[in-house]
Amino acid sequence: MFQQLKNIDSAFKHIRLFSFILIIGNVLISCYALFKSHQTISKTKDKVYVIAGDKFLQAVSASRSENLPIELKDHIRNFHHYFFSLEPDDEVIKSNISRSLYLADATAKNEYDNLKEKGYYNGIISGNVSQRVTDPDSILVSTTPPYAFRYYGKLKIIRATSIATRSIITEGTMRITTPSDNNPHGFLLENWRVLDNTDLTIEKR
Repeated sequence: MFQQLKNIDSAFKHIRLFSFILIIGNVLISCYALFKSHQTISKTKDKVYVIAGDKFLQAVSASRSENLPIELKDHIRNFHHYFFSLEPDDEVIKSNISRSLYLADATAKNEYDNLKEKGYYNGIISGNVSQRVTDPDSILVSTTPPYAFRYYGKLKIIRATSIATRSIITEGTMRITTPSDNNPHGFLLENWRVLDNTDLTIEKR
């Protein structure tokens, strides 16, 4: 009788131990599954898919601080491209200047007004002159507020009989704003001024 009770008690202990191990195992498996699910979701959040033409591409997201130097330089490059790219067509000039002024404060508008008052744009049109910006030689920019920068580039002034290469050096600061269709990087160029704009070479056509 006592032996049977001992056997029952021993069996009960084994069942209890097995049940405890099974519960612990289930808890560990559940925790691991939750961890892997969270890890997968986190990785998925870091992926952005874009459609470029007929291609479905994956882009990996990054914090703005990582891309800040690239974004600042691209904003500065875009501003100078639109402000200084001119053709002997009033509509083209107005379109490019308008696009550039979305990227800058009143200091750029003041420079435009000064050039307009001096008849610079009328001269472009009447002289059938094309003015183009080459890739910048260098853009030096600070990655801490107020994001001071200096732009070193060149302009090609194409006339009927000559092509002039002109230096263009400017400086200013940048302010972070809200991105928009007209200002995709969400920066505003401020305190902008031209430091140098002199002829380097003149070639006959």
